[in-house]
Amino acid sequence: MKGTESEQMIERIRVALEGLFVGDSLAMPVHWYYNRRDIFQAFPGGISKLEAAPKFHPSSIMSLHSTSSGGRSSKSGGKLPEVVGGVILKGRRQYWDQPNIHYHHQLQAGENTLNAHCARVVLRSLVATGGHYDKDRFLDDYIDFMTADPPRHRDTYAESYHRGFFANLLAGKPRDRCGAVTHDTSSVGGLVTIAPILFAERLNGTALSEVQKRCREHLFLTHPDETLAAVCAAYVELLDGLLFRSPDKPAADFISAIAQKSCGLDLAALVHSARDDSAVVGGSFSPACYIEGAWPSLLYLAFKYRDQPDQALLANTNLGGDNVHRGAVLGVILGLARGEGLKEIFQKLVDHAALTGEINALIETASAEGKRHSHKQWRWLEESSEI
Repeated sequence: MKGTESEQMIERIRVALEGLFVGDSLAMPVHWYYNRRDIFQAFPGGISKLEAAPKFHPSSIMSLHSTSSGGRSSKSGGKLPEVVGGVILKGRRQYWDQPNIHYHHQLQAGENTLNAHCARVVLRSLVATGGHYDKDRFLDDYIDFMTADPPRHRDTYAESYHRGFFANLLAGKPRDRCGAVTHDTSSVGGLVTIAPILFAERLNGTALSEVQKRCREHLFLTHPDETLAAVCAAYVELLDGLLFRSPDKPAADFISAIAQKSCGLDLAALVHSARDDSAVVGGSFSPACYIEGAWPSLLYLAFKYRDQPDQALLANTNLGGDNVHRGAVLGVILGLARGEGLKEIFQKLVDHAALTGEINALIETASAEGKRHSHKQWRWLEESSEI
């Protein structure tokens, strides 16, 4: 492989991972705002830069969510042990009973949400295992991170999948069978931690089909859902195609092909016919977390704004709904598609120095391990996908 091609691929990975954290942090202040007018009332003109979480969240229903398991509160008579405050999110339980409290209460401009921190857990886990995914190492690191006292992150909310996982762990289930099935298991949030696995394994020389199996294994630890797993396989295939594409192959071709293959969506026609983004995200497709709406929504944004990653992430933010997790996944796709354009805002993230170190460590570890085995050297180039 030519040095310039190798350098281009590495830069795509770097920008893609930076995009994950940018997309997450940009959307954080208006995460789960379901009335777009509320976004523009809180931030006149809409979000245009990194912002802190407001004190008041007009559509927050965190007080209705269970603190003992995944999903909403149930009439358990207080018999279930408290997961929130007792096992995870120590010191944050008191905020869950307050109406209109922001899900990311007290997070400052440029901070990341819990699920983005879990992507960092995956990054560090992969570095520790030489760039190969090991579910036991991930589970060690995930459980250690989530149960730390004091917490190693500043978020207030934990999604249903976190609460369900630790409720099952408390109940004595094997930790690799603790993934809970709730009304929102098929959530785009399940894709947030996938990209580092694909990048590390492919740098290491692992075949795409095997990487898809490992990503599925990882997904099912927390999100055991077949519909989501099918989208995960398509997402991995898309990232692989964008990562290894030659300069003469436009990113738009890969995005549109995956959209047609995975959900029968003609992106060019959709972009042409849509009067504005809200007619698609919030109109044709739900802006909520459910993958049936989130996946086509983010593919639409990726295709339309493929040469404007910063504008894409701002558009996603101001569409509301589960914009944080859509934004994290969208940021990865756009980083690969464009290979530039997010550095300035990434450097404004609170943890950008630590994130840079973790991203560099992953790239260096996986690249070195892949090259160390002469029979696998750069094998991933020859086996790259052709969508």
